Amino acid sequence: MGEHELITALQELLTPRGDRVVRWVGDDAAVVRARPVQVVSVDQMVDGVHFRLDLPGVTAGDVGHRAMAAALSDLAAMAADAGEAYVTLALPEGLPGEAVLELVAAMEALAAATGTTIAGGDVTRGPVLMVGVTVVGWADEESALLGRDGARPGDLVGVTGPLGGAGAGLALLDGRVDPAAHGIPAATVAALARAHLRPEPRLALGRALRAAGAGALMDVSDGVATDAGHLARASAVDVEIALADLPLAPGLDTVCAALGVDAAEHAATAGDDYELLLTAPPRAAAAMPATVTWIGRVHPAATPGDGRLRVVGPDGAPRALAGYRHAVG
Repeated sequence: MGEHELITALQELLTPRGDRVVRWVGDDAAVVRARPVQVVSVDQMVDGVHFRLDLPGVTAGDVGHRAMAAALSDLAAMAADAGEAYVTLALPEGLPGEAVLELVAAMEALAAATGTTIAGGDVTRGPVLMVGVTVVGWADEESALLGRDGARPGDLVGVTGPLGGAGAGLALLDGRVDPAAHGIPAATVAALARAHLRPEPRLALGRALRAAGAGALMDVSDGVATDAGHLARASAVDVEIALADLPLAPGLDTVCAALGVDAAEHAATAGDDYELLLTAPPRAAAAMPATVTWIGRVHPAATPGDGRLRVVGPDGAPRALAGYRHAVG
């Protein structure tokens, strides 16, 4: 399939939504009617680093969904309304055109489910498959948005859903755990694999948390053992997380037993769950969505201006844990 044929086929997959987008795919640039406040995030995934297309059962559609979900999760973490997405693809030699169409179709399906318009992008050649997604969200006023810097001493720390499922799913997909050897049911394997391959951005939950009184918000992409530290530093407070209170993904204990690791520690460090981490004053707890689990508290910084995270085990002793760390250079 030639470049122009591919671009034409991609255009036919996409649909504009709402009346914000004036010009989109097919013009040299998109034209969008703006709301008062714009929220922008850029995300890139690279084969062999953020996903592995060579793993059994992994499809191009999984890659497209995951790339779009990760980008939209950044808007959810700000409690923004989703708006537009701009997609760049670097395609390696030999990748079939049908796989590219499957990838973009999955992105479009998630865009449709979240009210997002894929309004433009670019396609080029590259040494490996690379998927870049720039998302634009909107709000009517700055105060409608949340960031990482809103945690206050006395706040509760919560998370919107179970943790560790994506990491367990990857362990099953890449062969580190043999489900047959450990008696892991097929339904559990499928659910954990889906947690890794097809995460859902919590856009509606982000807005609901803000409406219910959340003070700080961010998504759990690198694991709470890292992400809660980011929140603590941004807010200049100390955050304490209790491992015993983390909500664990169903089936995680069996996979972790096969890996020889503690399930709660895995849940705190594996990352890629794309749930939301929040803080809120105790008076707001009852108004929060039912999916929220409270996992810790916010304290004044022991060193003013220098927020830190403390993760404690069931025995109350601190645990030195860290989630995913991005390496550059």
